[in-house]
Amino acid sequence: FSGGERKRFEVLQALVLKPKFAIFDEIDSGLDVDALRDIARQIKQLAQKGAGVLIVTHYQRILKHLTPNQVHVMVSGKIVKSGGPDLAARLEEEGYRSFR
Repeated sequence: FSGGERKRFEVLQALVLKPKFAIFDEIDSGLDVDALRDIARQIKQLAQKGAGVLIVTHYQRILKHLTPNQVHVMVSGKIVKSGGPDLAARLEEEGYRSFR
């Protein structure tokens, strides 16, 4: 299976197992535009069914399809800033330097 297919299976598995909480670590890494859209749609379905969702990402791409309740910036394993979706946009523009 390709990386994108494995990531789709990861999200589908969560939809089938119906966890109370799901963590997706870099679920958007290496995905093409269509796969990213599909995975975001499936993550929305999971959240709409009542599951809590934590997405770890280094890019804002997936946030074009999902609107987070909270955004946390981690530097050296510690949360250094928390906020709303605007924080992700700020991080994308300024990089991590402004959070150190």
